[in-house]
Amino acid sequence: MDLTKGLDVSIQLRTQVTQAGEQQEFYFEVPGQVVKIGDTLYIRYKEIQEDTQAEVPVTIKILPDGAVQLIRGGEGRMRLKFAYREHLESQYRTLHGQFPITTYTHNIRFSLKDRPVAGKVVVDYDLYSMNQKIGEYQFTLDFTA
Repeated sequence: MDLTKGLDVSIQLRTQVTQAGEQQEFYFEVPGQVVKIGDTLYIRYKEIQEDTQAEVPVTIKILPDGAVQLIRGGEGRMRLKFAYREHLESQYRTLHGQFPITTYTHNIRFSLKDRPVAGKVVVDYDLYSMNQKIGEYQFTLDFTA
């Protein structure tokens, strides 16, 4: 399988969020693309914001060491970093300035099949800002060519 030229895929994304004892679940299906550059796999898609219907570019970056990065563009720019049982710092940029954020990853998995091209990314993590836990997140992305 040659992913260096990019491959169109169908993406199903499910996120479960627990904040202040309340749980929410988000699910959507979008078209996207998978491309391999060097030893790094990139999954790209556009998320539609519910309130404004604006398209927000999102990239999931899967590094050779198994770490994952979630990069979200738009007005609320964010790069979340995930590595198994590690606290990783980042920044959340908004129109009102930058805020430090930290992730702690409880579980991280990635699988890839080549016939047909399909894969799954699972990340369970806690999100912190200024040493305060914001919430618990479970992120599952499935893609199929």
